[in-house]
Amino acid sequence: MQSTFDKLYVDSKDGKCFRNLMSIITSEENIRLAYRNIKTNKGSKTAGVDGKTIEDLKRWNDQSLIENIQKSFEWYTPNKVRRVEIPKDNGKTRPLGIPTIKDRLIQQCIMQVLEPVCEAKFHERSNGFRPNRSVENAIAQAMTMIQQRNLFYVIDIDIKGFFDNVSHGKLLKQMWTLGIQEKKLLCIISTMLKAEIAEIGFPDKGTPQGGIISPLLSNIVLNELDWWIASQWEEMPTHYEYKCSIHENGTPNKSPIYTALRKTGLKECYIVRYADDFKVFCRKRDDAVKLFEAIRQWLKQRLGLDVNLEKSKIVNLKRHYSEFLGFKLKAKTKGKKSDGKAKYVVTSHISDKASRKILNYLFMSTEP
Repeated sequence: MQSTFDKLYVDSKDGKCFRNLMSIITSEENIRLAYRNIKTNKGSKTAGVDGKTIEDLKRWNDQSLIENIQKSFEWYTPNKVRRVEIPKDNGKTRPLGIPTIKDRLIQQCIMQVLEPVCEAKFHERSNGFRPNRSVENAIAQAMTMIQQRNLFYVIDIDIKGFFDNVSHGKLLKQMWTLGIQEKKLLCIISTMLKAEIAEIGFPDKGTPQGGIISPLLSNIVLNELDWWIASQWEEMPTHYEYKCSIHENGTPNKSPIYTALRKTGLKECYIVRYADDFKVFCRKRDDAVKLFEAIRQWLKQRLGLDVNLEKSKIVNLKRHYSEFLGFKLKAKTKGKKSDGKAKYVVTSHISDKASRKILNYLFMSTEP
């Protein structure tokens, strides 16, 4: 399937619209690959409402299972989703929705085909739940913003219940804009989103955490935010076409463009995101204050999402730490530059919250 996925990526990069993805999703090769991927996932041993796990699928004859999955796609009706409450550090719980193992296999079939299409359109500093990207990439990008670009004001924004408040209609429109324009496929995804949650009912919004396709769908929702922030500075069109050299890693060196943009009075800003946890780095505090309000209004008006004002703030990294993905980052002085100004480097530590979790785990694991 790799050559097929590569072609989907290239076609998506070229702006092609896709109206025949179901033939790839329901192909025998794609279903076999989905089954292999499901089988290696630890979560495959967790049962849904029907009590079945990967062990039950293993009892099927290969061809019979493939034909059954293909038939399910003809008129797809998902089973109920099992609801599980996972405890959080603050004493509250996080709801997880666990589909049946067969529904997870169907989601995996769809996710494998949609992923290369979406990857071609995702922003380079979106790092959560994507192939070849991780927490380490997000932390490294944040450190680059502080140490190399000298951006010492960071906007920390916490979205209230992001996964529970995603608009289904908005999500489907965003998928259409990305080029996924096969109506049957969009109807199946819409049906998945509206799958009944056992003992609760049918949801009218949200992408339940626990489903295989949910991380991809959540990235599609916030991809619009990534590119909107990039449009405020990085992707701002210029009157003249500046020549940009190419770094060793293949990325363009946009320094000439940024130098020209800094003369315009525009607000310099860059986003670094991991799932729904993101930071926006700014050069001036005034810019950060204005962007904070702009982002809050944009999230509300465009995506229907609210910002948790108690947890959201603007941090001066020269004075305070900013927490990100289990770490806390700060800029500290280390000597002087050639022009006599103070030179700043990043200092990082495990966050207090993560440190307590590690100590609690070690304490519990050493108990007799």
